[in-house]
Amino acid sequence: MRRPLVIGHRGAPGYRPEHSRSSYDLALEMGVDAVEPDVVLSKDGVLVVRHENEISGTTDVAARPEFADRRTTKNVDGVALTGWFTEDFTWDELATLRCRERLPEVRPTSATFDDRQPVLRLRDVLDLVRDASLAQGREIGVVLEIKHATFMASLGFDLAAIVHDDLRAAGWAAGEWPLVVESFESSILFALQDRGLPARYVYLLEAAGKPFDLIAAHGDDAPTYASIAAPAGLDALAGRVDGISVDKRMLLAPDRFGRATDRSRIVADAHERGLQVFTWTCRPENPFLLKQFQGPGGKAAFGDYESEWALIADAGVDGVFVDHADLGVRFFRDGLTSSGRAPSS
Repeated sequence: MRRPLVIGHRGAPGYRPEHSRSSYDLALEMGVDAVEPDVVLSKDGVLVVRHENEISGTTDVAARPEFADRRTTKNVDGVALTGWFTEDFTWDELATLRCRERLPEVRPTSATFDDRQPVLRLRDVLDLVRDASLAQGREIGVVLEIKHATFMASLGFDLAAIVHDDLRAAGWAAGEWPLVVESFESSILFALQDRGLPARYVYLLEAAGKPFDLIAAHGDDAPTYASIAAPAGLDALAGRVDGISVDKRMLLAPDRFGRATDRSRIVADAHERGLQVFTWTCRPENPFLLKQFQGPGGKAAFGDYESEWALIADAGVDGVFVDHADLGVRFFRDGLTSSGRAPSS
């Protein structure tokens, strides 16, 4: 079985609220090869580590009366969202907020850590990873996902400049520390390449829809994610990026009943063109598994995740994003099941 890079997706959010200090600390302690912070912007241009710029589900902002008047509705990447948005707060204000579990019905244990830990900046996570690398005597990487670049540009932010400057100030822009930059929008990747940022560049691809930056530029003529993942689309990416990162459904290719079928050729097609392939997100709980791998016990229970993960490993991917860092390291890197045996596939 291929040994892909094991990436702690937002830290270890299977056990702690995503993007919290303890989530990252736990992932690093559990031995991941890299961690993945998502970044959005504050009103004063600070890179904030949140999965989305709308933060009502991942912080205590909705319970803070002093911020009640900041609730609003915005169109973000073509979708109307109502809530509280990072770009309407200064960093000093965001720093007063506390992290909350996004999926308490699935991860009730993680929810017991609600309201204990502050929101982090990108700089905070970079420092955590550097310190862990030095303490553990091993190289640990950062897979930096840049969110909503076109939307942020519409607000007047030069996101490429902000990201580059932040990485340089943190000592991560000289190629000394392993860095991957990824986004669902290729334009921000190319803008950072033009600035000479030494990193590997990975283009995130959804299972459906179109990249918003290309919709903004080309309207209805924008290519779909599916066409980008097809051989002709991969031909165009070769030499421009180092790899792609795909929704795991694109590898498992489930039928209309949610059962795995013959896996697609995306990995082989990408490898033939010198592109690496990452996939997201490997989670053990029932709601995130194909139907054939779900089991009893409800939403919070683990299904037969190892059988699904074996299909992903067999596809030959170069990197996997995991929510439960210990399970991901054990299965994908150490080649062991929960029983301590090697997978049968």
